[in-house]
Amino acid sequence: MISKGCEQCAEGGKMVLFVYGYCDQRDCFYCPLGENRKNVTQVYANERPVESDTDVIEEAKRMDALGTSLTGGEPQEAMEKTCRYLRLLKDEFGAEHHTHLYTGITGGRENMRRLSEAGLDEIRFHPPLELWGEMHGTEWEEILHIAREEGLTPAFEIPGIRAESEFLDFLDEGAADFCNINQFEMSDGNYRRMQEEGYELEEGHMSAVEGSKAILEEMGDHPRVYFCTSVFKDAAQHRNRLKRMARNIRREFDEITDDGTLVYGKTWEQEARLRDLGVPEEFYIAKSDHVELAWWLLEEMVEEGDLTEGEIVEQYPTYDGTVVERTPLA
Repeated sequence: MISKGCEQCAEGGKMVLFVYGYCDQRDCFYCPLGENRKNVTQVYANERPVESDTDVIEEAKRMDALGTSLTGGEPQEAMEKTCRYLRLLKDEFGAEHHTHLYTGITGGRENMRRLSEAGLDEIRFHPPLELWGEMHGTEWEEILHIAREEGLTPAFEIPGIRAESEFLDFLDEGAADFCNINQFEMSDGNYRRMQEEGYELEEGHMSAVEGSKAILEEMGDHPRVYFCTSVFKDAAQHRNRLKRMARNIRREFDEITDDGTLVYGKTWEQEARLRDLGVPEEFYIAKSDHVELAWWLLEEMVEEGDLTEGEIVEQYPTYDGTVVERTPLA
């Protein structure tokens, strides 16, 4: 059985709270962060820049979030901020709002205590690659037990660079609850560095690294090892999150696609013209310089010559409302 945090991710129910863009582990060649997130102090709730606590709460409500994952950079390097957001989320949504945190440092008992008291449920450690296989008897073994003693669920979350049996040992010894392996990926943020290290994209994939599933041969049979593919992240986690948002914010005339985007029509005709044509009020909304309406209705009116121009718009239901496609009608 997968962890509660992973279960919520699969449902698209986890808000991603980017707390802090700085990280002391600056030499990780596989770090996927883009330039807009690396070494910044700006907080983001999903795609929304956070200027106040209200932004965090509104974004969680926008997607009907079941829980929140806190990430960076390194959230433990901004403990005041990280703990404040944990308390904010728990106070607003209750104890059932599940929280987990990704970290690349141990942090120590004081941090574990503070995170637990603030409301963190699960902590996922990502030890530096150069220490894999040599963590027993170090602070990395100790922190797993400390985290549990302080009321947290300790786990590992690692990129699928190579198989490492030591992670399985920690699971069998009861030190860690589970180990998530993310399919090794290239991104805009790490592509150049990954190529310099000799990695190439798998044929037919936009992000997966060639041979990255080989780790499953040595680690994949363990009942508490979970392999998260790049396809699953896009097809399930991301798409389901978009669908949750779309259902919450859609207007009467918006159509939700299978990908979780919203489709509607846009025309620069005057609102009075639509009223003259007898278009019901629930099928359109007037903006400052255009009118948005049901796409199928706009298409029909343009084809019949009732309106002279317009376009069909497909966009993400995210805070930034990125437009995916525009199809002109004339």
